[in-house]
Amino acid sequence: MSISALLSMGRCCCRCCCPRGLWMLSAPCCDDRRMCVCPGPRRIGTPVRSSSLPVFSDAMPAPAQLFFPLIRNCELSRIYGTACYCHHKHLCCSPPYIPQSRLRYTPHPAYATFYRPKESWWQYTQGRRYASTPQKFYLTPPQVNSILKANEYSFKVPEFDGKNVSSVLGFDSNQLPACSQAVSERLFYYIAVSLLPHETLLEIENAVESGRALLPILQWHKHPNDYFSKEASKLYFNSLRTYWQELIDLNAGESSDIDVKEALINAFKRLDNDISLEAQVGDPNSFLNYLVLRVAFSGATACVAHVDGVDLHVANTGDSRAMLGVQEEDGSWSAVTLSNDHNAQNEREVERLKLEHPKNEAKSVVKQDRLLGLLMPFRAFGDVKFKWSIDLQKRVIESGPDQLNDNEYTKFIPPNYYTPPYLTAEPEVTYHRLRPQDKFLVLATDGLWETMHRQDVVRIVGEYLTGMHHQQPIAVGGYKVTLGQMHGLLTERRAKMSSVFEDQNAATHLIRHAVGNNEFGAVDHERLSKMLSLPEELARMYRDDITIIVVQFNSHVVGAYQNQE
Repeated sequence: MSISALLSMGRCCCRCCCPRGLWMLSAPCCDDRRMCVCPGPRRIGTPVRSSSLPVFSDAMPAPAQLFFPLIRNCELSRIYGTACYCHHKHLCCSPPYIPQSRLRYTPHPAYATFYRPKESWWQYTQGRRYASTPQKFYLTPPQVNSILKANEYSFKVPEFDGKNVSSVLGFDSNQLPACSQAVSERLFYYIAVSLLPHETLLEIENAVESGRALLPILQWHKHPNDYFSKEASKLYFNSLRTYWQELIDLNAGESSDIDVKEALINAFKRLDNDISLEAQVGDPNSFLNYLVLRVAFSGATACVAHVDGVDLHVANTGDSRAMLGVQEEDGSWSAVTLSNDHNAQNEREVERLKLEHPKNEAKSVVKQDRLLGLLMPFRAFGDVKFKWSIDLQKRVIESGPDQLNDNEYTKFIPPNYYTPPYLTAEPEVTYHRLRPQDKFLVLATDGLWETMHRQDVVRIVGEYLTGMHHQQPIAVGGYKVTLGQMHGLLTERRAKMSSVFEDQNAATHLIRHAVGNNEFGAVDHERLSKMLSLPEELARMYRDDITIIVVQFNSHVVGAYQNQE
């Protein structure tokens, strides 16, 4: 038994068919400030079919094998441009090409009163100038909660005969706006196809070939506001079908044993290859042609966790992270990192890049802690400007739509660009065997880890889930604090204790701390209000987009697995 979930910000429910298990989360891809701030998709899918093709009803227990993909992306997702804001002019800053009828974006009502007024702050009357006093606006606690909870989602694995037979109890997810769509729509299916037995792939292909109804691969759990590209669905399906046809031919007559690590790597690489190929081939439909090019020239990172019983695999491409929350015997919490960041702070990644290119490029391949001096993550989907040859880029751009050819970013060639590809989507896969003390898993984009230390993240989530708080001495970090100020800090901590259950979602609770914590580690409502009321164009100057999934494990089931051995 297994469950799958794909979190890429946004959800809805529909049924689809795979070997169970997937989640994915998303946010902006690179730190070159080519960021989009429209709400991204967050998806969770439960497979409704295995090698014997059983059909699960909504009332049946969710399976235990889980994928938790976390996708961050700069633009590789939203194809409607008006909701995006970028600090550098590139493809998503192009003049609107997509008809307004295709755009679906509605700002949250709570933001409406905080936009800068069109009139100047300076008012003129009869030739005399008067400086008006800017008025401060603060969000009320209900408004703050409304913003924080707007994109949250929770799922609890249903019980069967009063028992939960899954190693996963459920998950909570949330985000402060991020962009991701194309990868989030497709990565689940590529992983599912990579894990399906040969016999099941044959049944799927025969059903498609004969025109019979095709049982779905996954049961999705998506946010009601999630966006789905209907125009591209046929294109995506054809690419996926070609992939499973190749797997059928490749594995004909071979053992049906599937290596999870290899399947995850193959799924990531094949999706990235299809994104690149679709852009090179193009499409007669002008809208689709622009879409596939736009996706390919954008970039996305992804982190996927696959849980099957007590076997946990994490596949990571980029700088999102997977963090395990472990409860020690004394009740305290410790953090175990299950992924590595693929950036300049990872010495092995820097060494890998240098070994893949001539020695005379050793000083230019990583410059100023960026790939070719430009890109922060060293692994990502899309971003073909760091993968294609110069000739291929020019040929595709010249034959593409005017909106692409007129865009300066797409025509820009990175400096010292001699031996592409410089960028890869191949994930690094790590394995961990779950133990009873492993209580939860946090998947989050770098917007969280830049704000909070991993130990604080695990402690806050652990205390939230258990309701147990281990109070530490208040640290003032060298600040001179009066007795009255210390009394205020203690009062704040007491208030925080009483309001811990204000959030019904662990991911929301974590975002509240990430955005609202002051220098003393306490949630400051005034700070939280200010951060959440910033207009989109200013918010990116103060915080990165944050997307979080918190997966809670079932210690009793995990312990039972160990007792059986």
